[in-house]
Amino acid sequence: MAIAKAERLMNLALCLLGTRRPLSKRELRESVEAYLEAGSDDSFNRMFERDKDDLRELGLVIETVESLDGEIGYLARRDSNRLPAITLDAEEAAALGLAAKVWQQARLAGAASGALQKLRAAGLPEDVDPYEAHGALEPRIPVHEAAFEPLMLACRDRRPVVFDYRKANAAQPEPRLVEPWALECWRGHWYLAGFDRDRGAERVFRLSRITGKVRSRGARFTAPVPDVVTVRETVASWAGETADRSALIRLRTGAGYPLRAKATGVRELGDGWDELEIPYGHGLDAWLVEFGPDVVVLDPAELRADVVDRLRAVAKG
Repeated sequence: MAIAKAERLMNLALCLLGTRRPLSKRELRESVEAYLEAGSDDSFNRMFERDKDDLRELGLVIETVESLDGEIGYLARRDSNRLPAITLDAEEAAALGLAAKVWQQARLAGAASGALQKLRAAGLPEDVDPYEAHGALEPRIPVHEAAFEPLMLACRDRRPVVFDYRKANAAQPEPRLVEPWALECWRGHWYLAGFDRDRGAERVFRLSRITGKVRSRGARFTAPVPDVVTVRETVASWAGETADRSALIRLRTGAGYPLRAKATGVRELGDGWDELEIPYGHGLDAWLVEFGPDVVVLDPAELRADVVDRLRAVAKG
């Protein structure tokens, strides 16, 4: 069975690399002998989608092209799948080895290990051990969200995605059609930056608020991908990191240490409460809601109203 699948993947890869124009599913089914043996269209579609994902996992860049009449075609351009000669010095190899050790998840660790094996075959110096320890601290980037892997692959392959997203002040999630650009971790949370087609603008999404499965859409990007995607800067501005004004809150004693760390002034009120002055920027209301009954907004009135609205939305949900 393993040999049969490997042969099928090889034949599909040769078809995609050998064509000068996108091939439809129908044409690929007629060209790959194993697909002709599929008992039904549904069986073929499942087999083809698995094979296409497997080839992408192996590093083949497969483009999805939509014709004028709406038919979807596939091809793998030779120039997109040809690598230049790879030369690495000891410091570069050590940096790649450190990056490979960052990921805690088994699937990502396997991919990183495979990549280093390919680099070794391409000429990585034999006297360099990319897994050698280079310090007492070993980095870790935790990934708990199921949406991470499909979004990572969609960013790599430049494929639009659809997912249900629940905003902090919404009781129910809403569908989003997004052209994903980049994933970045900021203060323990993963965020996706991309172009929201329905809103016609750049948006940043927190992965923990994505519900259900991330589904791919066979189409090209409609908006240009910026050279630099400022995920952290965007999220930081939402969290009040670039705020130019202040808010006054009442915080329960012994609670809300992240808020205390950001406070520019603290005053004990007694009866188990403190008064804090903190930076006020876009998105501060969503952050304050996370502390529940331990926080009461005193000023400004607009921030207090926003927090109340979010709490009411959560209560209704």
